[in-house]
Amino acid sequence: MSMAGTDTGLSARMNRVGAMVLRHWYLLRHSWPRTLELIYWPTVQMLMWGFLQVWLAGKTDTVATAAGVFIGGVLLWDVLFRGQLGFSITFLEEMWARNLGHLMMTPLRPSEFVASLMVMSVTRVAIGFVPVTILALWFFGFNLWGMGLALVAFFANLYLTSWSIGLFVSGLVLRYGLGAESLAWSLSFLLLPLCCVYYPLETLPGWLQIVSLSLAPTYVFEGMRALLLENVFRGDLMIRALALNAAYFALSAYAFRRLFDASRRAGALLQMGE
Repeated sequence: MSMAGTDTGLSARMNRVGAMVLRHWYLLRHSWPRTLELIYWPTVQMLMWGFLQVWLAGKTDTVATAAGVFIGGVLLWDVLFRGQLGFSITFLEEMWARNLGHLMMTPLRPSEFVASLMVMSVTRVAIGFVPVTILALWFFGFNLWGMGLALVAFFANLYLTSWSIGLFVSGLVLRYGLGAESLAWSLSFLLLPLCCVYYPLETLPGWLQIVSLSLAPTYVFEGMRALLLENVFRGDLMIRALALNAAYFALSAYAFRRLFDASRRAGALLQMGE
C-alpha cells in the first residue's frame, strides 16, 4: 500500500482520531482536578434546582413540580452546556499548550481533529452526567433514565447543538486568539432564556416565541415536558429539532473551515497569544 493510501485510508483516519482522543483521555485520567470539575458543577446545579422544586412542591399542587420538570430541564441543559464546553475546552487545551500549530503540520486533518473533539465532548459529559443522575434519583427520586428511548432523541439533538456552538467558538478563537476564549463559557448561556429550559414556550412574548422556535433545543425541552407531564413522546418535535441542527451544524462547519483557512493564511496557528 502506498503512503498516500495509508494517509487517506479509513483505518489511518480512525487511528489519528483515536490518538487525539487518547491524548486528552490521558490528561483527564491523570488530573483529578479536571475530573472533579466535570462532576462538581453539574451536581451543584442539580441540587440547587432540585431543592427549589421540593420547596415549590410544598407550596403548590402543580403537576410540573411533581413530575420533576425542573430537575429534568437542568439535567438535559447540562448535556448541551457541558457537551459544548467539553468540545471547546478540549480545543483550548491545544491552544493553551501552544500545540495546535504542531498538530496541523502532521497528517492530522481538521475534520479528524473535530471528530476527536466530538468524542471527547461525549466522554467528558458522561463522566459528570452519570453520577449526577444517580444523585438525582437518590435525593429527589427523579429517574431520568426512566424516559427510555426518548433520551436517545433528546441527547442526539442536544449534542448536535453543542457541537455546532463548539465548532463556531473554536473557529473564532482560532482566528482571533485566546482573547475570544471567554465565548466558550458565555455563548451557550445566550440560549438559556430562549430555549424554554424551565418553562413552556407560551410563557415567552409572541415575538420572542418566533426566535425560540428557530432554536433546536426548544423542541427538545418541549418534548421533555410532553413526556413528563402527558406521557407522550413527540417525535414531530424531534424531527424539527434534527432538521434545524443539521442546518446549524453545516453552517458551523463551514464557518470553522473558513476561519481555519483565514487563520492559516494569517500565520495565527503559530502565534496563539491574546
